[in-house]
Amino acid sequence: MFGSEKNKKITIVFLNAILRSTGRSTIKEVEFANQEVGGEYKDDKQSRLDIVVKTQSNELINIEVQLSDEHDMIKRTLYYWSRLYNSQLEKGKGYNTLAPTITINICNFTLFEKSEYYHSTFHLYEDSTMQRIDAMDDVLEVHFIEMNKFLNMWHRNELNALDDILVRWLLLLGMVDVRKTKVYNQIYKELEELAMKDENLLKAFSAWEELSRSKENIQAYESRLKYILDEEGKLDDVKYKAEKKGRKEGREEGKQEGLEQGLEQGLEKGLEQGKQERDEEFVRNLLKMNFEMDVIHKATGLSVDQIERIKEKLDSE
Repeated sequence: MFGSEKNKKITIVFLNAILRSTGRSTIKEVEFANQEVGGEYKDDKQSRLDIVVKTQSNELINIEVQLSDEHDMIKRTLYYWSRLYNSQLEKGKGYNTLAPTITINICNFTLFEKSEYYHSTFHLYEDSTMQRIDAMDDVLEVHFIEMNKFLNMWHRNELNALDDILVRWLLLLGMVDVRKTKVYNQIYKELEELAMKDENLLKAFSAWEELSRSKENIQAYESRLKYILDEEGKLDDVKYKAEKKGRKEGREEGKQEGLEQGLEQGLEKGLEQGKQERDEEFVRNLLKMNFEMDVIHKATGLSVDQIERIKEKLDSE
């Protein structure tokens, strides 16, 4: 809905609702930019960004929507930001031509456990004085919006959709929870009333209804959602089986060792050996399912070298 030329005005209103918290100038016009970054060299990582726009002031803004917590959100964000920032510098141009680059992350999970507020914004600051670097004031800006915190605040009546335009747009995004096959009717009714007074919100409703009538859009959406849920499910299943096997082997090793050194020491050693075997079995299962190395690394915490050794052993069998 936000990434199409047809709904450009909706995208601009949504961006202004987010960026006004940092005092940036109002966006009046955008053009949708190339969503591919990286890949300059043979082995370079290619990344596809969700939505990238360039404003009338040449600011680059990347909007990312993340449904699953892969425990790499901060590093992923900095990587995307750096790629987008670097993509501006063409041969023969000076560093002074680099324009501000902004990343907006909308997350369907908790990222900052110690903060209760749903909208966090980051810049570069000096540690002791908390002074922002003047040269970077308008260059680096990163937003995180945690939808679960937002919805919790709304259910506690701590947010006012009538006076806060960002609240309206986030309610629109949070109105449907497909994982729970649930539509929040209370949110729908409130937005329906507000749309009678908010022209842009009404256009968003119309765009959503139009998208929802397309069988092609529905199939693409459901296919993407199924892929995400399947990937999460496979990882959970493999972890559960590996942990179950590790506990069983740990108990057996513990019992045998306990005859000589005592049950407590035996259990500790058995659990450690079981953990190593569990980790190897976990990796073997992921390799058999053709998971990529970086995914296995994130899921297990093992180094790439350790994973490579297990892969070599598996290939030789």
